[in-house]
Amino acid sequence: MTRVVHTRAELEAARAGRFGDTAVVMTMGALHDGHLALVQAARQAAKTVIVTIFVNPLQFGPNEDFERYPRSFDADVKQLEDADVDVLFAPSVEEVYPGGPPLVTVHPGPMGELLEGASRPGHFAGMLTVVNKLLNLTGPDLAFFGQKDAQQLALIRRMALDFNLPVEVVGVRTVREPDGLALSSRNRFLSAPQRRTALALSRALAEGAIRPTAAAVRAAARTVLDEAAHADPPLELDYLALVDPGNFHEVPDDYRGGAVLAVAARVGSTRLIDNVPLTVTGEAK
Repeated sequence: MTRVVHTRAELEAARAGRFGDTAVVMTMGALHDGHLALVQAARQAAKTVIVTIFVNPLQFGPNEDFERYPRSFDADVKQLEDADVDVLFAPSVEEVYPGGPPLVTVHPGPMGELLEGASRPGHFAGMLTVVNKLLNLTGPDLAFFGQKDAQQLALIRRMALDFNLPVEVVGVRTVREPDGLALSSRNRFLSAPQRRTALALSRALAEGAIRPTAAAVRAAARTVLDEAAHADPPLELDYLALVDPGNFHEVPDDYRGGAVLAVAARVGSTRLIDNVPLTVTGEAK
């Protein structure tokens, strides 16, 4: 039975007397199979699994969907019980930020100003601040995050390194629908026609990932996205970038090595992101 707690005191009591490695999976609820893949990986790696559900207001911009963000707490609890989660920590905003909006936050640095950081100013500062707080509150040995949010994962790893946090950050591969669409809580906002257009994101990544050079990767992905821009409904591209996974700077055309091909776009009022890790060989296959 999953123990559901809402306060720091209840969380401390729930953790008392538990021995062995502890893993945490941080979510904003509206759980889907992508979240459950993180939970499964945590369950295989640790004796105690803690899941957090907290819709963090700090990482939503003034024109973003904090109030619209889907919430399905009772269904989430049932899924976590079925997944054999030990503790669910679901705090209120006041519990996480007892003094009101924090005066001290975690600055994401130069990497946090690129791509998602440029499109969503302040997002990564809010994300890193709450991740830091939840790591302190849950005290895990391991923390599991999805590769779908590749820039977020890279920033969390860098924060753990730079701040000497005693936690191992583990990335888990993106879970996709049978048609290729990356699982996201926001997918439920897509109509059937919008969903068909949204599939261009995963198609663009797949087309780019099989190309040998950086220039060819970008060109192949761009072709798919340009076609989707004329679909009905259209896809509105935010960015397409082929980046170094260590710093998220765009790689040059003569680059060889590991990279991440990342895309963000809007279909209707729903903004979606996706990415794929790949190796740029520079040689014809």
